[in-house]
Amino acid sequence: MKILPPRVRRDALVRPRLSLGRDGLLAEPSVVVHAPAGFGKTSLLAQWRRELLGIGASVAWLWASETDNPTELLHGLILSFRAAALRPTFGHTLMGATDSKGIEQYSELLAEITQSAVDAAFIVDEADRLPADSREALSYILRNLPGNLRIFLGMRSMSGYEIDDLIAYGQCATVTTSALSFQLDESIELFRQRFGDGFDPDIAAQIHELTAGWPLGLQLAISAGLNARSAASLASELAGSAGDFQERFVALLLANLDSEDVDFLTRISILDDFTHDFCNVVTGTADARPRLDRIARTTPVVQLAERSDWMRLHAVAREALLLKFADLPAAERHDLHRRAAEWLATNGMPAKAAEHLLAIGETDPALDLAERSLYDSLMTRGQLGQVRNWLAVVPDEGLDRRPRLLLAAAWALALSERHDEASRLVDRIMAGAGDDASLRCECALILGGAAAYADDPDLFARLHDPWALDPPLSDPLLLKIHANRFAFRALLDGEPALARLRQQRAPRPGSLPEMSYLSRWNDFIIGLSYLWEGQVRLAEKIIRPALLQCEADLGRRNAFTSMMAALLAAAMWERDQPEEARVLLADRMDVLEKSGLPEALMLAYRTLIRIAWSQGDEDRALELLGALEAVGLHRHLPRLRVISLVEQVRLHARGFRGETCRNLAARLDAFLDTNTAQHGPMWRRSIAIQVELAHGYAAVAARDWRAATAPFERANELARSYKQERLVIETLGMRALILERLGENAQALMREAQELARTYGLQRVFADAHPMLGDLARRLLAGTGGSEPAAGIPRTAPEPPAERKTAMTTHRASVLTPKEWEVLELLARSLSNKEIGRALDIHEETVKWHVKNLFVKLDAGSRKHVVSRARLMGFLA
Repeated sequence: MKILPPRVRRDALVRPRLSLGRDGLLAEPSVVVHAPAGFGKTSLLAQWRRELLGIGASVAWLWASETDNPTELLHGLILSFRAAALRPTFGHTLMGATDSKGIEQYSELLAEITQSAVDAAFIVDEADRLPADSREALSYILRNLPGNLRIFLGMRSMSGYEIDDLIAYGQCATVTTSALSFQLDESIELFRQRFGDGFDPDIAAQIHELTAGWPLGLQLAISAGLNARSAASLASELAGSAGDFQERFVALLLANLDSEDVDFLTRISILDDFTHDFCNVVTGTADARPRLDRIARTTPVVQLAERSDWMRLHAVAREALLLKFADLPAAERHDLHRRAAEWLATNGMPAKAAEHLLAIGETDPALDLAERSLYDSLMTRGQLGQVRNWLAVVPDEGLDRRPRLLLAAAWALALSERHDEASRLVDRIMAGAGDDASLRCECALILGGAAAYADDPDLFARLHDPWALDPPLSDPLLLKIHANRFAFRALLDGEPALARLRQQRAPRPGSLPEMSYLSRWNDFIIGLSYLWEGQVRLAEKIIRPALLQCEADLGRRNAFTSMMAALLAAAMWERDQPEEARVLLADRMDVLEKSGLPEALMLAYRTLIRIAWSQGDEDRALELLGALEAVGLHRHLPRLRVISLVEQVRLHARGFRGETCRNLAARLDAFLDTNTAQHGPMWRRSIAIQVELAHGYAAVAARDWRAATAPFERANELARSYKQERLVIETLGMRALILERLGENAQALMREAQELARTYGLQRVFADAHPMLGDLARRLLAGTGGSEPAAGIPRTAPEPPAERKTAMTTHRASVLTPKEWEVLELLARSLSNKEIGRALDIHEETVKWHVKNLFVKLDAGSRKHVVSRARLMGFLA
C-alpha cells in the first residue's frame, strides 16, 4: 500500500500556476513542498505525477512513515520504482542483501537507476515523518541525483534536511505555504465547480477571505454548503460570528495544539502583528521562537509574512482566542496590554500602542499617542478606517484640544461618503487658522477631496485653482497630494494627456517608503486617464502592478485598493476577459459603495451590468441598475442616477422595447430639469454625452433610424471634444448601423470604427453598444475573409482555456511501446483479440503476444486486471 499513489478525484481542480511547466519547476532536479496540514501537498504531488506521466516519465510513489529506517526506505524506493517502470527484477541484488552497507546501498540504487536509462521520478510524501538516519539517506539522494532522475518531497517541516545550500545554489526548488494557498480566482472556480455557475462570486470571496485561502478550510466550507443544500444558507451562516461552520473551522485550526500552546496564543491574540521578541516581552516567557515555529509547522493558525520576521494569527482563530482572552483575570489582561503598549511605543508604533492603552481605560495617554501618529499613518498608508474608528471613541471636545488629530479626522471623513461632516470639521480648523497660508491650503485640499467624492467637479475646481501654481506648502506629503490634484484637475477638463504630463513633471521627493501610498494615487490617475481615452492596454499595464502592491500593503478590501480594482476590471472587460473582471470586483462592491470615488463606482457597476447582460442574465442586470440608482440616491450623487437611467435605456434598446425606452428617456429629462440648475458647467458637461446617448438609443429602440441620427452625431462631437475615444468609436459604430438601416453605404464609417477599436484594444465596444452593431461588425469582417483579428466584438464560443479544465490528459509513458498502448486502449473498450487485430490490421497471434507483454509489465493476471492496473497507475483516464 505504501507504493500506491493517491486516488485523484475526477473533479479535482487543477491549478495551472502550480504546474511543473510553470516557473521552470520541470527543469529542477528536486522540489520540496513544505507546509502545515491541510494545504494540499499530496494533491499537488498527485497533480505533478499526472504531468510527469504525461511527458513519458516513470513516476515512483512512496508514502514515508516513522518506521522507515534506512533499509526499509531503500526497499520502499526499489519496490516503487519496480511498479512505476514495470521492471520486476529491478534492485533484486539490493533487496536480497543481508549485510547493511549504509549509504553505499543508496549509491548502488542511484547507479542502477542511471543504467536503466529510464526517465524517472521519485515522489516521497510525508517525508518529515522519517527518522533522522533515513532523512540523512534521502538528503544523500538529493545531493547525488543522476541525470535521468528527479525527486519530489512533500513534508510539513524541512527540519532534519540539511539542504539549504542546494536551495541557495538553485539545485532544489521549494514550494511553500504562500504558493499552496488558494488565490481568489481559484477559490471562485472551486466553488463554481461544486455549486454551479449560479454561485455568487461575492460569497466565494468572503469565504476565501475568512479561510485566508487555506485549502482544507475551503473544502470544509464546501462541505458545509453541500450539507446545507444551498449557497445562500452558507452565506447567512458566515454573516454571523458563530455557527457550526465557524466552530468546525476553528477546531481544525487548533486541532494539533496542546493546552500550553493554546494558552500562549490566547495571550498574544491581542496583538495585530508580532515577532518572537515581541511575544517574549508580552507573555514574559523566553521560548516564543521555538513555540511559534512548532505551531507554524503543524497548523496555519500562525501566518508568516514573506521575507519578514513579523507574523499574525489567522483572523478566525484570533477571534476565537480573543473570547478566551476575555475570560482571563482583569489584572492579567491589564498587564498584557500594558506591556504590549510599552513595546510598541518604544519601537516606533505609537498608533498601535494607543489602542492597547485605550483598551485598559487610559484614554488621555492613548489620545496623546494617537495625535502623534494617526495623521502620518493616514497620509503614508491610507489608514482611513483606523482614523474613523478613533473618531467613534474620541470625545468631541478632545478633537479641539488636539489639532493634528482634528486634521486627520477631516481628511478621513473627506475621502468617503461622509464629506459633509468633513466640511464641518474644516470650519473648526479654519476658525483657528488665522493667517497660516499653509494650513488654509491644506484645508482647501481636504475640501477638494470631499468635493471629488461628492461628485462636484465645479466645487473641486474653485477650491483647487487659487492654489494651483504656487502652493504655500513645505511638507513633501502635501506637495505630492497637490500634484495629484493638479493632474486630476486636467482630467476634469477633458485633457487626459495633460493630466499624465503633469504627473510626470510633478516634484519627486524621493522613493521614501512613506510616499508609496501617494505614489499609488499617481498610478490611479494615470490609469484613469488611459481609460478615459479608451487605451485599455496601457491602462492595464499601469494599474495591474499598482493593484498588486496595494493589496499587499493595504489589504484587498481597502477602499483605495477596491477603486484600483474597479479600474482594472473595466479594462479587462473591454479586453473581453469577463471572468477576471468578475473576480476583481468580487466582495468589493460594498466598499466602493461606501468609500469609492464616483468614477470608480460607476466603472465597477457598469462592468458588472454588462457582464450580466452578456451572459443573458437580464434580471441580474436590472437589479444592478436599480442598485446603482439607489447608491446615487443614498450618497446624493445625481450623476449615478443619470448613468443608471442611461444604461437602462441601452439595455432595453437591445430588445427594441420602444415604449419602455421612451418612458425612461422622459424620466431622465424630468430628473435633469429639476437637478441641473444645482450644478455647474463642468458637471453638466460630464453628463451631456450620456443624455444624447439615451435619446439616441431610445430612437433605435423605436426603430426610428432617422431620429436616432442627430443624437449620435451630437454625442460623437461631444466625445471628441472631451477626448473620450471609446465613446467616439461607439457613436461611430452606431452611426454606421443607422446608415446601413437606412439603406446607405456604411462600410467606410464602420471600417474606421473597427480600425480605431483595434488600435485601442477594445474588444467589446460594438457588442456592448447594440447586438445589431455587433452583427454588422461580424458581417463586415466576414466580407474581408475573416483573416484579420476581430475588433470591437467578443470572441464567440471560446474554448475553455487550459487553466480552467479540471482533468489532465495523460500522454504515453515510455514504459510501453506504441503498439502496446494501442492494444491497451482497445482492451479498455472490452474488444476481443480478433476485434483488436481487425482494428489494428495485425494478426490475432500478434495481439496475443502484445497482451502477454502487458500482463508481465503491469503485473496482471487477466485482461480486466490489466485495464484496472493501467488506470491505477495513471496510464488510462
